[in-house]
Amino acid sequence: MRTATTIEASSDWSGTLDFVLEAEKLGLDTCWVAEAWGSDAPSVLGFLAARTDRIRLGSGIIQLGTRTPVAIAQAALTLAQLSDGRFALGLGASGPQVMQGLHGVPFDRPLSRMRETVQIIREAFAGEKISFAGKHFTVPLAGEGIRPMRLSIAPNPDIPIYLATLSPKMLELTGEIADGWLGTSFVPEGSAAYFTHLDAGLAKSGRTRRDLDVCQGAEVAFAADEEALRDMVAGRKKELAFSLGGMGSASVNFYNDAYSRQGWAEVAAEVRERWQAGDRDGAAALVTDDMVLATTLIGTEAMVRERLRVWRDAGVDLVRMYPAGETVDAKLENLGRALDIVHDIG
Repeated sequence: MRTATTIEASSDWSGTLDFVLEAEKLGLDTCWVAEAWGSDAPSVLGFLAARTDRIRLGSGIIQLGTRTPVAIAQAALTLAQLSDGRFALGLGASGPQVMQGLHGVPFDRPLSRMRETVQIIREAFAGEKISFAGKHFTVPLAGEGIRPMRLSIAPNPDIPIYLATLSPKMLELTGEIADGWLGTSFVPEGSAAYFTHLDAGLAKSGRTRRDLDVCQGAEVAFAADEEALRDMVAGRKKELAFSLGGMGSASVNFYNDAYSRQGWAEVAAEVRERWQAGDRDGAAALVTDDMVLATTLIGTEAMVRERLRVWRDAGVDLVRMYPAGETVDAKLENLGRALDIVHDIG
């Protein structure tokens, strides 16, 4: 397995830079930059491209609807140049709360919107004159004297495109058109909930699992003993309850759906109901220890080592680790220990 992490919006950019530079020295392979409802990803990626030498940088993710497909392609081509080819483009549909509630754009037909966006981006990457007519995008728009154009920046068809997807149809699309998959809420023992659909998409395009870079992420933290682990697990339950009950909208929560497909449908539904009713503590109390441990990389060193083996054997190519810690040094300590394990088990 290869290794990665994700950084998010921060008021301490000097600390974030220190973390990424030290992670690069430790041998981390990839750093993804999240966008969500914080800082934008391309600005941070350009900043990191100027300060790093080896580590691959990726948008994890740029959200559909916040930019036109060509604007996304322009940013990707620019970042690939600035980083000497170390850039990977991660795209995601996000959800109705962020798209409609924050950006004021409709969250509709994400499946066809994603397909069309990738098609247009690949045309731009290839240096072609962009000419596309679909359900969501028409380039160029009709007008007197309007003709198709190509970007003036040098083409680069080798920029890999990763899709962050969770629902069955979006997973199938990922297998069909993407170079990689950015997953989350992953339970190796229930991985068929994802791989069945990814493999169906791969088959449509005449490809196999070897042609898709499978990237999965989870928090990594080490407990000194069983008592410390119990406290650690208890502290994560409200975070998971938020994902199950507070992410998305009242009617759409892809994280809740993912946990439901992996064996926790009843609990996930109850957590969501409590959270939506305002009973945050009650929602967290419903989250079981197994739900936390199954989808994270926390535990004693022996437990984390075993879980990483399970992830590797389940088909994860790139493990994206979120190291716990209140300080940069604490995060780097957790990350370094985890990297040593991954390098040891191969």
